[in-house]
Amino acid sequence: MQSPHETIASFLVGGQPRAPALHVVIILDHAYINGGQANVALASALGLKARGHEVTVFAAVGPVDQRLTEAGIDVVCLGQDDVNSQKNPLAFAVQVIWNAPARRALDKLLATLDPARSIVHVHGWAKALSPSIGRALKAHPALPIAYTMHEFFLVCPNGGFYDYPAETVCHRTPMSLACITRNCDSRNYPRKVLRLVRHAALDHLSGLPEACRHVITISDLQVEVAGPYFRPGTSFYRVDNPIDVPDLGPKTDPASGGFLFVGRLSPEKGAALFAQAADQAGIPATFVGDGPSGDELRTRYPGATFLGWKSPAEVRMLMREARALVFPSVWYEGQPLTVLESLAVGTPVIVSDVCAGRESVVDGETGLWFRTSDVGDLARCLTTLSDDALVARMSRAAYDRYWARPLTLDAHLDRLEEVYAQIAHLQAPALQASVMSDAPTRLAAGSRS
Repeated sequence: MQSPHETIASFLVGGQPRAPALHVVIILDHAYINGGQANVALASALGLKARGHEVTVFAAVGPVDQRLTEAGIDVVCLGQDDVNSQKNPLAFAVQVIWNAPARRALDKLLATLDPARSIVHVHGWAKALSPSIGRALKAHPALPIAYTMHEFFLVCPNGGFYDYPAETVCHRTPMSLACITRNCDSRNYPRKVLRLVRHAALDHLSGLPEACRHVITISDLQVEVAGPYFRPGTSFYRVDNPIDVPDLGPKTDPASGGFLFVGRLSPEKGAALFAQAADQAGIPATFVGDGPSGDELRTRYPGATFLGWKSPAEVRMLMREARALVFPSVWYEGQPLTVLESLAVGTPVIVSDVCAGRESVVDGETGLWFRTSDVGDLARCLTTLSDDALVARMSRAAYDRYWARPLTLDAHLDRLEEVYAQIAHLQAPALQASVMSDAPTRLAAGSRS
C-alpha cells in the first residue's frame, strides 16, 4: 500500500497522468486573458485538463474565458473588480489590501480537496485577490502549494524593483526606510502608500510568504534579484513559459528588413532609448504598440514608423520580416516572450543587459547585448547589424537554437508535472502529520459506529 507522500508522484509517468489524476487548483486574479500572467495560467489549466487532470480555476475578476467551461474546467469566479473596473476607489483599496471574501471563498474550496491527490498553484494575487488568500492557504498545511513568480510582488511593494519617476532599476531593500520614503510608484506617492500597507499585511498578517515556499521561476535573473528576500528554506524551480509560435523554417532573405520594436511605448520598456539610438545611428526605426510615450515619440521622431497595436499573427509576420528585433527594456523582466518569439521566427535580437531577455540571446551569435540605458552602445549595435552577412548568420543561429529546444506547451506541462511531483514529495511530512492527526477522530467515529 502506498504511503500518502508517494501518491502524487505516482500519478505522473513520462509526462502523462495515471488514474486517478491530480486535482490542480490554479489561483489568479483574472479568469480571462488580460496579459502574460493570465495567458500562461489559463494555457496550463487547459493543457493539464487535456492530459486528464481535474482542474479548478479560482479567480476574482471575470468574465470567465469560454474555453475553460468548454473544456469542463470548474471555475470559481468571485465577480469582483480590478483597478480598471472599480467604481468605488475606497472600497477597492480595502479589497486589494485585504480581500476577506476571497479568503473565505478560497478556504471553502481548499477544504474540499484531498491533499494526497491535489496541488494548489498560485499565479497571481496582487491585482484583486490580495494577500488575504495566504490565510486560506496556511489553514490547510497538508496541501502542496506552488507559486509562480511572474513578477516580484511577494517581496517588492511595487512588484518590479523599478523606480518609475527615476526611470531606473531600484536597489533599495523592500520595506526599508529608504523604500518606504521613496516615491517609486508609476502614478503617485499615495498609491505607493497603499502598496506599502498591503505589503505590511502580506508580511505580518497573511502568511502568504510562508505558504509559498515552493517558487517556480521563469528566469535565472528572478532568483538573483528576488531570492535574497524570500523566507529561509524557500525552494526554487525553473519552469519556462510556453509560447505559441509556428515553425516557419529558416528565413530565405534575413537581411531585407529593418529594426523593429514591439511592445508598450513607455519609459521602462526603453522605447525612447531605441528611437534616440536609431536617430543617432541614422537608421530607420519601426514601432509596433502604443502607450504613454507614444505622442511624444511621434512628435520628436517624425522619421520613425509607428504602426500601433497589431494582432499576434501580424506581429509575428512583422518580426519575420525584420532584420532584428530591438528589446531595450530598462527594468527587470521575468522572461520576455517577445524575445523568444523573434528568435523562433529567425530574427536576431538586440537586448538590454539588465533584463532576463539576455538569457535567451547568445551575445554575438543570435543577437547582441548592449549596456542598459546607454544610447551610444545601442546605436553601436544597430550599426553592427547593418552588416547583411552577419545578420544572415545570426538569423540562422537564432532559428536553429530555438527549435533545438522549443518552448512548447507540452514541454511546459512536462516540466510542470515534474515540479508538482517534487513539491508533493517535499510536502510529505506535513501530509503524514495531517493523516496522523486525523487518526483519533477516525478511530473515535469507528468506535461509535
